[in-house]
Amino acid sequence: MPEIWRGSGSPTALIMSMRMNQPAEQKDEKLIMDAGDISRAMMRIAHEILERNKGVKDLALVGIRTGGVYLAHRLVKRIHSIEGVLVPIGELDITLYRDDLALRKNQPILRKTSVPFDMTNKVVVLVDDVLFTGRTIRAAMDGLMDLGRPEEIQLAVLVDRGHRQLPIKANYIGKNLPTSRDEQVQVLLDEDGEDDRVVILKS
Repeated sequence: MPEIWRGSGSPTALIMSMRMNQPAEQKDEKLIMDAGDISRAMMRIAHEILERNKGVKDLALVGIRTGGVYLAHRLVKRIHSIEGVLVPIGELDITLYRDDLALRKNQPILRKTSVPFDMTNKVVVLVDDVLFTGRTIRAAMDGLMDLGRPEEIQLAVLVDRGHRQLPIKANYIGKNLPTSRDEQVQVLLDEDGEDDRVVILKS
């Protein structure tokens, strides 16, 4: 005997409700780094920065918005835990320096740039989450040079995924990650309300 519908609403309404409560289709995530991996990479990079520059004298960090800012603040904390000194830190928005600005259909969203120290004679470590084509870093260097004249610019990234289009190389790398060009690498961080992780997204 076929099952008899005994609910308070119509069967059609129930089916619609069940569909609405189903989770939206999500891209598959391939986990590359977890919270522990990221923490260890940050500590290693902090030690490498101090070793290369023989301490914190004339050292400053500038994070590229947005992920690079979060990572720069983490590096400052780790350097402080090692050396007992808080090095100067800045935040850089590269929107107006992008080389694809004229090609973008939407009005760019400008975010805060704050470099509250004189960069003259300083070694500035640019910090970003993912190094890809190198165009973001080129734009960041242009932005820095408009704000001052550092003695040297170094680059620290959490992930280097390759596929460079400009001759740019990081001095400090958390993880080298070979990828295909059509893969999407995401760095998800606690500061954005996510569990710390690096993933490759696949449709």
